[in-house]
Amino acid sequence: MVKCREEKVGLTMDHKKLAELLFPGIDKTPEYYEELYPLRDLPDGAKVTRLGPSPTGFIHLGNLYGAFVDERLAHQSGGVFFLRIEDTDDKREVEGAVEIIINSLRFFGINFDEGATMAGDVGAYGDYTQSHRGLIYQCFAKKLVDEGKAYPCFLSEEEIAAIREEQQALKANPGIYAKWAKSRELTYDEIEARIKAGEQFVVRLKSDGNLDLPEDQIRRIKVKDAIRGVLDMPENDQDTVILKRTGIPTYHFAHVVDDHLMRTTHVVRGAEWLPSLPIHIELFEKLGWEPPIYCHTAQLMKLDEEGNKRKLSKRLDPELSLDYYRKEGYHPAAVREYLLTILNSNFEEWRLANPDADIDEFEFTTEKMSNSGALFDLNKLNDVSKEVLLKISASDLYDFLKAWADEFRPDDEGVKVMLADRAYLERILDIGRHAERNPRKDHIFADQMVKNLSYFFDETFEIEDEMPQEVVVHDEVGTVIKKYLETYDHSDDNETWFNKIRAITDELGYAVKPKDYKKHPDEYKGHVGHISTVIRVALMGRQQSPDIWEIQQILGEERTRERLARFI
Repeated sequence: MVKCREEKVGLTMDHKKLAELLFPGIDKTPEYYEELYPLRDLPDGAKVTRLGPSPTGFIHLGNLYGAFVDERLAHQSGGVFFLRIEDTDDKREVEGAVEIIINSLRFFGINFDEGATMAGDVGAYGDYTQSHRGLIYQCFAKKLVDEGKAYPCFLSEEEIAAIREEQQALKANPGIYAKWAKSRELTYDEIEARIKAGEQFVVRLKSDGNLDLPEDQIRRIKVKDAIRGVLDMPENDQDTVILKRTGIPTYHFAHVVDDHLMRTTHVVRGAEWLPSLPIHIELFEKLGWEPPIYCHTAQLMKLDEEGNKRKLSKRLDPELSLDYYRKEGYHPAAVREYLLTILNSNFEEWRLANPDADIDEFEFTTEKMSNSGALFDLNKLNDVSKEVLLKISASDLYDFLKAWADEFRPDDEGVKVMLADRAYLERILDIGRHAERNPRKDHIFADQMVKNLSYFFDETFEIEDEMPQEVVVHDEVGTVIKKYLETYDHSDDNETWFNKIRAITDELGYAVKPKDYKKHPDEYKGHVGHISTVIRVALMGRQQSPDIWEIQQILGEERTRERLARFI
């Protein structure tokens, strides 16, 4: 049936004449653009990758996830990584979104070799903004019409809605194909008359697929995916729109044309694009081009409260947005390190064997990527961040905190106080981090660090925790602190200092060894840990903190005595 209709049209259609009718202003040829954008002069095996975000103003973890793959594939092979702004959906475009995209990705260490920048395009394969490339798309749409591979479609929204209802009633697959592709039957004269009458049209791909065939006869395609292996899929059977009524291309058409002319070798994108792959493969074939290697990444998932996996959601999960990590103050090195743990299954093993190696020394491969859901775990990110920040010097951490505060806390007086004395804050940041055994890993992200370290500054100091009940019930908080002050000598070393606390513990009837109290709770009021916790809460306002002696050395004798005296 379809073949008969195509033969009928073929008898009455001059495709070259139709192409001139639809695109009278297009005078450039495909050969012109092939010469304008020649094959890149790159080493054998070099990969050319691109990131093509839409300027919606929302740059998310998935963008960074894919960008990291793009960047690693290109730079590890001596290739090129470029940024292309895919803004053909003008309804979703947000002012200033391009700047957000560029700045957010740069913050996390994603740097492009060419493409769109705030100062204009860099590179010989631009324009790198799709909305500026309209004449190029129309040139290649004209080529497809000229070769009888595309046609103008005059179906209105109302007609398409009616077709959809009919297909639902018949339980047929939705879309424009077979008998529902009514504009495929039009003759040149009919098309010309409708255009002269002012009717609008889209340009559709003339698909070779046929949904009328029995399932066992439907032709299939095989595509090698760098992550998923060989994909076996039914070929495209839809007369997909390639140019809208406005002349703006759809994503399907624009990315095919651009990836060919920009000489992209590998396309990294989410698994949600898998259903569209047959359309894209058919477009490449009809244009006579070799398709790039597609790399369909797994969707980012998380565990819900019931322990079930679900897709990260813009509405439900603030951690999907890159803004979340910037505002919280995650160090970009920590985010990059964590992403590699979910991108390549062998990264953590490599890191254990190479604890001090630069992350770029790791050989990233698509073969080690998951093709099911990639599980994102914020707690795991926090653990990774602790390890990463442990290796960053106090001086660099100060610079990072300062830059974060300048951007996200410029009017926070407490943060200003913290940053006022660089040497003092660096000593604080370094507490316990250089111990040979079990170094402290307290730091996770900037906002947490600010809250954690606030007790070192009188302006932000506050009592957050209660005194230990074992001492409170005996009404001995003041007694403990008074006796501690009577013996306090700021010049004591750590051992001498703690021996004095043991003496106070014993004098007041508390167990010097916690295990003695555990074995004989009726013989003691509490143990040495409860006594030291009284001092800790008085000095830091918290029951948990780094070593008290070291904290006192940083606070200084005067501030230490003043804080303790408040509790007497």
